[in-house]
Amino acid sequence: MAQETELKLRLNADDLPRLLAHPLLQAVRPRRQRLFNTYFDTPGLALMAQRIAVRERRIGRRTLLTVKTAGTSTGGLSQRGEWEGPTTPGVFDFEALVDHPDLARDLAAQAWQLVPVFRTDFHRTTWQLEHGGGRIEVALDQGFIRTGRGRGPQAMALLELELELTQGPVDALLALALELTRPAGATGSPTLWLLPDDRSKAQRGLALFQGQPPHPVRAGEVPLRPDMGPVAAFRQAALQALAQLQANTHGLIDAAQGPLPPDPEFVHQARVALRRLRTGLQLFDAFLPPRFVRRWRRHWKDLHWALAETRNWDVFATELLPALAPPSGEPAPWSGWTAWAAAQRQTATGQVVARLGTPDHARAVLRFTRELLALPEAHRPRRSLAGWARQTVHRQHQRLRTHARQALREDAEARHALRLDLKRLRYTQDFLAGLLPAAARRRSDAALRRAQDRLGHWNDLDTALGLLERQPRQRPPGRRALRQALERQLARGLKALPTLEKALVSTPSPWR
Repeated sequence: MAQETELKLRLNADDLPRLLAHPLLQAVRPRRQRLFNTYFDTPGLALMAQRIAVRERRIGRRTLLTVKTAGTSTGGLSQRGEWEGPTTPGVFDFEALVDHPDLARDLAAQAWQLVPVFRTDFHRTTWQLEHGGGRIEVALDQGFIRTGRGRGPQAMALLELELELTQGPVDALLALALELTRPAGATGSPTLWLLPDDRSKAQRGLALFQGQPPHPVRAGEVPLRPDMGPVAAFRQAALQALAQLQANTHGLIDAAQGPLPPDPEFVHQARVALRRLRTGLQLFDAFLPPRFVRRWRRHWKDLHWALAETRNWDVFATELLPALAPPSGEPAPWSGWTAWAAAQRQTATGQVVARLGTPDHARAVLRFTRELLALPEAHRPRRSLAGWARQTVHRQHQRLRTHARQALREDAEARHALRLDLKRLRYTQDFLAGLLPAAARRRSDAALRRAQDRLGHWNDLDTALGLLERQPRQRPPGRRALRQALERQLARGLKALPTLEKALVSTPSPWR
């Protein structure tokens, strides 16, 4: 079995001439091919469920059969198993190709069911480079992904840059990607947008086959082990948060090109990913280089706040205003605010898409990934990682209980600060989930989630009142009536303050 290590990068068509003019590419004679690939699966998509790709590739008169397993893919950097060899079209001799006996038998048992699912047709230009102590194949793919199932013929444009490591350290891939963001003659900020993308052609083809639009990606559980060092634990958690950020970035950019406003969850989940990164930097800061922590805590905080205005308008336009609509169906006195809020939301979304589509953002993602992978292992805490996790979470629970007794008797600013404390605790428990007793953690998380939802709703109402005050006085009409409706809803909610205080003070830690 070959171990494939590659970095996938998304780029803009307008940047192609400058990419091709880069001195590193100009110094090497490229090789050009036209590749026809057919991807197979069972009618029930059993291989997709196992994250396995089976592909026939036609190059001239030759046909190659390829099997790829899921492996790991974070930050656009993927490592997975791959088997490839010559074949006769339509013949799936997996037992001769795959040297993993269990996988070979499983594939052979399903071979009779395999049918074409989608095809790719693209031109590939490749360069063989030596850079950063490694040998790397740079592949530029331009063409289409096509499928004819279900809704009739469908096609998706394909344009991506793949850097595949053939020899040397993984750092060489990221070093080369950063170098390629600076084309010939570039000064100041980089001018090429090369953003890591975890999605494979197989994943995109299956989404096209199923008619699935881009969808928001939520955080998954971080697979930490008690024998990990703290830096390795931070790296694992940060890479997962980075993957969530990138997935929602690509989804938002793609959805913004459609006829309808993007799902507000894209921005929300991108902000969740950024909070997780910031929580991780704070949680593990004693084990990380101070300069690394300062730089990236500031960077991710700035990006988080850049997305805040869009999130505020998303909530105002898609949650609060609809919830205030009169049950009779009659127009509300503030009905003009519906169109106004939608327009503000569209403007704010456009600003976020522009920010995430800058070369500076893409370069920052590459730099963070490179620095993250290069972090040296620090001294281990005197306790085991599990013991340190228990002490950390216990300390944060104590702090939350203290703040709950104080903040719920004060104003909106104090409630917002308490909400941030609660979020940090939840993200901490998410980061360290693999080290905490599962049943007790689920009980604790459920209690914290209920409290966060209630505090979050009150914060949304406070924020909406602030948005109203910032808008021009002359439009739209109904400002006073809308403000009063929001204030009434907030006042009704705040009657639950004593109950919430009691719930937070008695919130169980994962060890109680």
